[in-house]
Amino acid sequence: MPLSDLLQRPEPNPARAGLQLFARTLGLLAASTVGRKDAYYGRRRALGPVEPAADRDLYGGAWGDSAAKWPDTSKHAEALGVAPSRMAEAEMAEVFGVLAEPGAFLAFSNGDAGANNFLVDADDGRLIDFEFAGYRHAVIDAVSLYVPGPMWLTVGDPVADGLEDIYRRALAEGIPEAADDRMFGRGIVAACLAFAIERLSRFPRLDARPPGRDSRAQMVSTLESAARAAEHHRSLPALAGWARAVAASLRRRWPDADRDFSRLQRYSRRGHAEPKPGGANGE
Repeated sequence: MPLSDLLQRPEPNPARAGLQLFARTLGLLAASTVGRKDAYYGRRRALGPVEPAADRDLYGGAWGDSAAKWPDTSKHAEALGVAPSRMAEAEMAEVFGVLAEPGAFLAFSNGDAGANNFLVDADDGRLIDFEFAGYRHAVIDAVSLYVPGPMWLTVGDPVADGLEDIYRRALAEGIPEAADDRMFGRGIVAACLAFAIERLSRFPRLDARPPGRDSRAQMVSTLESAARAAEHHRSLPALAGWARAVAASLRRRWPDADRDFSRLQRYSRRGHAEPKPGGANGE
């Protein structure tokens, strides 16, 4: 069963176990593939042309290239009255640098590691759909634990849920630097903010849609979730503050997107968002 389906079932324990297995699998995939880039691309070249740098280009994977879209995205924000400050611009350049040059964190990545691409069977799980696979910054695959992917309106809190610890311990089996709070935090925050900013490049399309579409609320949730990850890890504060300011501006521009996400179930799907049982404090 796809983890995305399991997360929609009313029983919390299987979903929790599935998420833990997902986090550990993502960490182990990266940990077990460090240092094997040449062998991987050697096999790829035997099957046809391949360009390793393209896999690492800046985000790679299914989510596109936030670096190429940043100039237009910053113009969209300026039109909303929240142009990025010089400090935010400098931190955005740091994001690009971190992801383009992973260093010790260079590992094999699924490139589209969402809950819909993880199959759970009893106590076992496996990733599927490696269409966007390649060697890039290891933590990019873990972004889906922190920030809503295309099918979600909300996600959980991987820090409070213990998923971050599970992922980091598995990752550190092959990348000892993952145990360093500063190095891990810098990577995961850069990846989360890059993803949110890449999604923000869709602003003109979202703005043209009629009120009530969950895609607008999802954009707000995505920006705020990425900022929350940055605040937890105390990394890239100017860029995180800018992301929150953009989200606040969108809440004002789109009243239908001005929602209290804390009152929704964790892993609420777009178009199927339900309140937590018992209100905001429900599970």
